[in-house]
Amino acid sequence: MTAPVIPERCYALDREQALAALESSASGLDASQARERLAHFGPNEIAFRKVPAWKRFLLQFNDPMVIILLVTAVITAALTALGSHMLPDTIVIFSVVLLNAVLGFVQEGKAEGALDALRNMMVQECLVVRDGERQRLAAIELVPGDIVVLEAGDKVPADVRFLEVSNLHADESSLTGESVPVEKTTDALANEALVPGDQRNIGFSGTYISQGGAQALVFATGSATAFGQIADMVKAAESTATPLQQKMQEFVRSLIAAILAVGAFNFFYGLYLGYAMSYSFLGAVSLVVAAIPEMLPALVTSILALSGVVMARRKALIRKLPAAETLGATSVICSDKTGTLTENRMTVTRIYAGAMIYDVTGEGAALKGDFVLDAPVAVMDQPALHRLLQAGYHCNNARVRGGEALGDPTEVALRVAGIKGGLVDGGERRLAEMPFDSSVKFMAVLLEQGGERWLYVKGAPEVVLGMCSAELDGAGDSRPLEKDRALEKAGCFASDALRTLGFAGKKLESDIQDLRAEDLQGLCFFGLQGMIDPPKASAIEAVAACRRAGIRTVMITGDHPDTAQAVARQLGIAAQHVMTGAELTALSEAELRNVVQKVSVYARVAPEHKKAIAEALKANGNVVAMTGDGVNDAPALKAADIGVAMGVGGTEVAKEAADMVLEDDNFATIVAAVEEGRHAWNNLQKAILYTLPTNAAQALLIMGAILLAASVPIFSARFVLEPVQILWVNLLDSVLLTMPLMLERKEHGLLDAPPRPANVHIINALFLQRVLLLGLAISLPGFLIYYHFGHAAVGVNGEILDPLLLTQAQTAAFWGILLAHFGYLLSARSIHRSVFSFSPFSNPWLLGGIALSIAIRFVPTLIPEASALFRTAPFPAEWWPLILLCFVPSFVAIEADKALRTTIRRRRLSP
Repeated sequence: MTAPVIPERCYALDREQALAALESSASGLDASQARERLAHFGPNEIAFRKVPAWKRFLLQFNDPMVIILLVTAVITAALTALGSHMLPDTIVIFSVVLLNAVLGFVQEGKAEGALDALRNMMVQECLVVRDGERQRLAAIELVPGDIVVLEAGDKVPADVRFLEVSNLHADESSLTGESVPVEKTTDALANEALVPGDQRNIGFSGTYISQGGAQALVFATGSATAFGQIADMVKAAESTATPLQQKMQEFVRSLIAAILAVGAFNFFYGLYLGYAMSYSFLGAVSLVVAAIPEMLPALVTSILALSGVVMARRKALIRKLPAAETLGATSVICSDKTGTLTENRMTVTRIYAGAMIYDVTGEGAALKGDFVLDAPVAVMDQPALHRLLQAGYHCNNARVRGGEALGDPTEVALRVAGIKGGLVDGGERRLAEMPFDSSVKFMAVLLEQGGERWLYVKGAPEVVLGMCSAELDGAGDSRPLEKDRALEKAGCFASDALRTLGFAGKKLESDIQDLRAEDLQGLCFFGLQGMIDPPKASAIEAVAACRRAGIRTVMITGDHPDTAQAVARQLGIAAQHVMTGAELTALSEAELRNVVQKVSVYARVAPEHKKAIAEALKANGNVVAMTGDGVNDAPALKAADIGVAMGVGGTEVAKEAADMVLEDDNFATIVAAVEEGRHAWNNLQKAILYTLPTNAAQALLIMGAILLAASVPIFSARFVLEPVQILWVNLLDSVLLTMPLMLERKEHGLLDAPPRPANVHIINALFLQRVLLLGLAISLPGFLIYYHFGHAAVGVNGEILDPLLLTQAQTAAFWGILLAHFGYLLSARSIHRSVFSFSPFSNPWLLGGIALSIAIRFVPTLIPEASALFRTAPFPAEWWPLILLCFVPSFVAIEADKALRTTIRRRRLSP
């Protein structure tokens, strides 16, 4: 027996066609059919293969900087075995590499976590019709053609086509993003390209039945379901390098090439000058060790980690460290609508009563608000408004207690509107109810209220108006119904994407105990209430802040186009044109790239559309942040440069796929994180622009010594600094002097400038100039101090006449270079501003780092045991004045450079 071919669009088939296509019947499959299909289609689960942990750990070493550090460590280890004193270098380099590998390993595994969360959404058991009988069955054994029975509260176990429904509503928010439960039907749908949100006769695996019951035909299981296809997209989505990672990789490649080129030149030039190969090789290796910023990976990690801590205080949790900086470069933020930009709570915002239109204030769950004509009015002074609110408050099954709302979102909105109008439960008693039914589109209740019997009705405006013969005027008196005017107002409400309900009622005889069909005629029309999930006030401000910061906000939602457009306009997002998922499907890749640069609102989209939008924006050179909370958002979250999930309303799938999680589900938090990201980039630039010139200075000390060794005897005797002293400079000074730069206060106006261009490079003209300028300004004092105090210790042929004096000269140079670092450090707090433009006490961490560096430097200078390890010696006190002058060249050089650049910039800007 062959397995059936699954139809591509099951929603287009009617009941009999669907059963025939799946070769099934109302009595379900028999046991033999089920076994054969299980063997053919496989179990109803999402299967995937994890990357082994050991492999993920080894991948952390696949980085140019790490590879060159490992090679350097191997060479220094070999030289140590041959008798050189480079064991500390070897230990430190290996330790730094291992530390970064561990950090990276811990941060990895995001995709596997997302797939785990998807698999956990599968149902464990379900009620199935087989051999004509209902039976409980493990959901993993479901196959296409099975008939499942679903009730309120059930999770749908597979993708199904509904065959029979009874007032059926499904919560599909985790898949489509639509916040209100969707009414389901059995009718065939004619459209050929429907997104999941429009497939009203289909139930999707992992969604919930919120109301009613159904029998449904299974047509897709496991990886063939909508969730399974999302899992495939998550697996296929490549975790591309962030903009920072790309720039750092480019920077490291350039840096390594330059260092290796200089090291090779140094080696061959030493041979050319007649030095022994061992001396030339040791000099080249020492130069490479001196020039490589061993602590740079740790510094970058520290800056990002610190930014992550600060962002966490502002309700943004960073799951992947590079994301802490990526937000600072973001040029487009693609945001979901419901819950992120809006309150995720239906709210009555406009009312028509007594021929007047009222605006209603108060956000979300707030139980206080005003009813505004030209100014706020007292509800008790507006009889028609008061009666309308009573109808919405009592013809209602929702409950609001202590600020907590329970019930259908629409009914909660009506209940809250009544509370804003001063209504409370006052001993009213419901005697009878006609529950809402989609076929009649109204609900009615009989209420005993103040000793009187009142009938209240709510429903679709055209249905309610059809029951009415009168309406209330502004004074609360009855007058003949003007149906056309009421329908016109309902149309105006709908054009603004308000979900609109009509309300009516009448007073009944006091002996009536139940509702009859005839009671629903001759009613008095009370008015209309229009509701919407309104934008958050904080989101409106945040969108405006994004606009000032040069960041474009794009709304992507599964909601209806009219609703999306109305909300976008309130938020200040360009909404001249709204594109739907069906329109996106028809576009070629080139057309989509053109469209995403112009359109900022997308509605009725499917998961693949969100992912395609993110990829098209990235292909156009944008740095893209994508928000999401549902299962459907996971592929797009992974495809974007930075995925942002909602912490409160988000699914575990979305959180696992994201780089950042918002604790408060607030768009404004993203903007705050953007500011921190820009601050992180500024600090990273400062750290690199401080670290690299100091490393260049150490390299120049070795390179200069080899170049001068033939003509200046002292430089052939020893290097200016010993390798262990260079390691001290590269390690301790990097920690104590560079780390405080990360704690600089945020500069003003970070959100008043556009994001940095995507093509900005770390190595630019400013970088190269300062590396050369400051490298010379730091190394030259070291050369001069060493030569001035130590030249008498060496004979004309390079023989050492006074080893102690030469060691003292090296120690003095060791201190001189530290002072030169201080001169540069004080001005390195800002890339462009002079040190005299900010307070020297505004960063106490920096002053503490300087004090600690000085205190620690005395350890190898004065303590004999440490002196032997670091090859230092105490020197005469009268040397100090000249050593202290080493502070000046680097300080003057950087300040002069800033002043010159400021002058040139002003002249260019002046007319």
